[in-house]
Amino acid sequence: MKNFFSSTYGIIAVGLAIGVLAPLLQFWGNPGNMGICVACFERDIAGAVGLHRAGVVQYLRPEIIGFVLGSLLAALFAKDFRPRAGSAPAVRFILGAFAMIGALVFLGCPWRAILRLAGGDLNAVVGILGLVSGIGIGTIFFRKGYSLGRSHKTGAPAGLVMPLVMLGFLALLFLYPQISGEAQSGVLFYSVKGPGSMHAPLAVSLAAGLFVGMVAQRSRFCTMGAFRDLILFRQTHLLLGVIALFVAAVTVNAMLGQVKIGFEGQPVAHVQHLWNFMGMLLAGLCFALAGGCPGRQLFLAGEGDGDAAVFVFGMITGAAFAHNFGLASSPDGVGPHGIAAVVVGLAVCLYFGLTMRAKA
Repeated sequence: MKNFFSSTYGIIAVGLAIGVLAPLLQFWGNPGNMGICVACFERDIAGAVGLHRAGVVQYLRPEIIGFVLGSLLAALFAKDFRPRAGSAPAVRFILGAFAMIGALVFLGCPWRAILRLAGGDLNAVVGILGLVSGIGIGTIFFRKGYSLGRSHKTGAPAGLVMPLVMLGFLALLFLYPQISGEAQSGVLFYSVKGPGSMHAPLAVSLAAGLFVGMVAQRSRFCTMGAFRDLILFRQTHLLLGVIALFVAAVTVNAMLGQVKIGFEGQPVAHVQHLWNFMGMLLAGLCFALAGGCPGRQLFLAGEGDGDAAVFVFGMITGAAFAHNFGLASSPDGVGPHGIAAVVVGLAVCLYFGLTMRAKA
C-alpha cells in the first residue's frame, strides 16, 4: 500500500477521494463550497475554545481532529512515525499566523480555493492565481539558499503533542455536545447561525477526516508542494492529485446540484478581487516558506513533526487575531484592518525569505 500511494496512480486516487468526499460533506451539512477547508475549520476551532468570540464561526470541527489522528494511525502502521523538531519554531509560528490571516482575507485555504472553483465560484480563480504567485516567490528564495534549518530527532512524547491535543478536543466534543439553540455547552462555544452552525454529523465528519488523514499521510498529498514542484523541478506528480481533486469535486457537485457559476452571491466569499489575490499571495508565500500547505502541516504533525505542529498552532492563533482585530473578511468584503495585516505579513515574509539562509 505504501508503494501504491506514492505512485502516480496513488496520488491521483487520493485526489479523487478528497474531491468526492468534500462535496459530499457539504451535501451532508458543511457550509457551501466548504466541504473541507483547513483554514476555515481551524478558525472555527479557535472560536469553539474561546480564542475569538465571532459567534458565526465557532465549532470544534471533527475533520481536523481526524486529519491528525488518521495521519498518526497511518504512520504507526507503516512504521513511519518519526518524532522530530527544532527547525526555527518561532519563525514557523509567525508564518502560520500570517498564513491564516492571508487565508481569511481570501476566505479559504488552498483546498477551499479549488473547491470554490469546483462549485462555480469564479472569485477563486483570482485566489488561486495569488496562491501560485506566492509559491512562486517562495521558490525564488529557495534558489537563493533560503532554509529554516534542519529538524532533529526527538522523543516520542514530543512527536505526540498534536495528536494528544486532538484527542483532547475529541473528548471535549463528547463531554460537551451542542445543546439545541444554545451558544455554549460547558467550556465549548457553538455557532447557532452562520457557517459555524453548518456541519455534517459528527461521526461522518470524523470518519471522513480519519480516512483523508491516513491516505494523505501515505501519499504526501500537498497543494503547495504541487505548485512548488512544478515551478522548481517541472515535476507534476503532486499536481496530478490536485487536478484529480478538482475534477472529482466538479463532477460530484454537478451530480448533487451544487454548482453555481459566477462572482456574485457565492457562499462565504467576497468580490474584492485585489484582496482575494493579495490574501492568497500572502498565504501561498507563508506555505512555501514553511514547507507545506495547511493540510500537509496537519498530516506532518500527526506523524510526529513538532515543527509542523508549531505552524498549526500559529494558524489557530492567527485565526484568533484575525477575528479579534478585524482582519478577516466576510461576504461584505475585507475586514477594517485586513489590508494592513496583509501588507505587514508580506513584509515579514520577505524579511524571513531574505535573511533565513542555509549555513555552509
